[in-house]
Amino acid sequence: MDNFSFQREEIERVYGKISPFELKDKLINLAEESKKSGAHSLLDAGRGNPNWIAATPREAFFTFGQFAVKESRRVWNDNDLAGMPKKEGIAERFMEFVRANQDAPGIELLSKIINYGVTVKGFNGDDWIYELADGIIGDNYPQPDRMLRHIESVVNDYLIQELCYNEPLEGKFNIFAVEGATAGMCYIFDSLIANNILSKGDKIALMAPIFTPYLEIPHLPRYNFEVIKITADEVSEDGSRTWQYPALEIDKLCDPTIKAVFIVNPSNPPSVAMRPETIDQLKNIVENHNPNLMIISDDVYGTFVNNFCSLMADLPYNTIGVYSYSKYFGVTGWRLGTIALYEDNVFDKLLREQDEDKKKRARRRYSGLSTNPDKIPFIDRIVADSRQVALNHTAGLSTPQQVQMAFFSLFAIIDRENKYKQLTKDICRRRQRLLFDGLGLDLREDPFDAAYYTQFDLLEWASRNHNDEFANYLQETYKPVDILLRLAEQSSIVLLSGSGFHGPEWSIRISLANLNDESYSKIGQVLRKILQDYAAEWEESKKLKQ
Repeated sequence: MDNFSFQREEIERVYGKISPFELKDKLINLAEESKKSGAHSLLDAGRGNPNWIAATPREAFFTFGQFAVKESRRVWNDNDLAGMPKKEGIAERFMEFVRANQDAPGIELLSKIINYGVTVKGFNGDDWIYELADGIIGDNYPQPDRMLRHIESVVNDYLIQELCYNEPLEGKFNIFAVEGATAGMCYIFDSLIANNILSKGDKIALMAPIFTPYLEIPHLPRYNFEVIKITADEVSEDGSRTWQYPALEIDKLCDPTIKAVFIVNPSNPPSVAMRPETIDQLKNIVENHNPNLMIISDDVYGTFVNNFCSLMADLPYNTIGVYSYSKYFGVTGWRLGTIALYEDNVFDKLLREQDEDKKKRARRRYSGLSTNPDKIPFIDRIVADSRQVALNHTAGLSTPQQVQMAFFSLFAIIDRENKYKQLTKDICRRRQRLLFDGLGLDLREDPFDAAYYTQFDLLEWASRNHNDEFANYLQETYKPVDILLRLAEQSSIVLLSGSGFHGPEWSIRISLANLNDESYSKIGQVLRKILQDYAAEWEESKKLKQ
């Protein structure tokens, strides 16, 4: 058996048994083999890493790094060795640096970033610039370990602006800087278990389709949760999927034995935001049926939806907000994310109401951190748990990462006209139109669509473009993996199955972020041809039966 045939057989064997991301790697290998024998290039639309970056805040970051190294050498300069930056007078020295480097990349943004801290936030100039300089040098442990103080304040402003954490609340949000949203989710799962807020076998809900790791984590032996699936399976009058949650699905959360619900909003892979009516229904459920419901919401795609509003704004008491900078700023390699929790929250309430046995276990766990462990809030327990408590003194996201996070945040805040945001939205929507044009389909306008991914239902296409009989023929004759295999073999195109995200079995996920525009026209055309070939086979089979 040649390598090509072996890989095809291996993909058919493992389909549906492994993560779609693991399957994607096998499809890439198959597509690479196909590429060797043809003129087409590999088109991998299976992963959501964007092919753009926010360049200006990076320029400001690296230029500021030069200033910080200069500050270090000012203290101690011995060939390759330098000292640690000093605070006194650093603001004036920074202004001198700006005047002497007017042509440096990113210097205009850098000046605005510092100015925002001093004039808008009221920071002391020396304190603000020293935190950034010492942070970008990375010569100290993060202190506070949860997040550097000035940086937390500006990141909070960013989250308020972009994710609508802006209800008129008496308190504030506490933020923990983490290594991307996935790390944040892992930390949250672990702390919920470590603090006995959730226990093995407890009932939780997942809003599906959803990012695959969120489907896999609850079933790990460490958690072994009973999972209730809430499915976005609403269909519009014309038979197309809206990727919204029917009211009957949301009503499942009225069950008070469901202790937590995990959401990606906008969703992944459909990348459609929850509509206001659903949020209102959730508010009613929390108020009248399940007041202790813990909501964990991953809002990474929120910046791609017009007027997006996180559940953190409407249900701050019950919600932990998780966010990643990776998609919007093209920064997956930096691993920048946040966990945000309102200071008055249901998690701390549940801790206060625990029985004495659970409180004793928590006291033993956190006794090295405080003489009164009962008073440690949940957000700070997450920080400690991220380092197995014993290494809490080394917790926290690296300080250079936090500085870059601050620069991205302030870049977006200073961009009052949202020029950068509009650019990223335009890229995704343009590619979505090209894909649908290639498929020969009309693109339905949807104000809740982030257009970062699209989830395409092959059976829906078969029914709408032919009839239900053809859709039944596809189901009876082929498996969904056949589509993925043909794409990889014939055109070196790699897509993911939507079923691996608990979407419809015959759906596929296409990332609209990580390939050039023309690639999406080709993907649409190739996919349409493959479906038309299936239709021709079906027509031929009907003739043979006559």
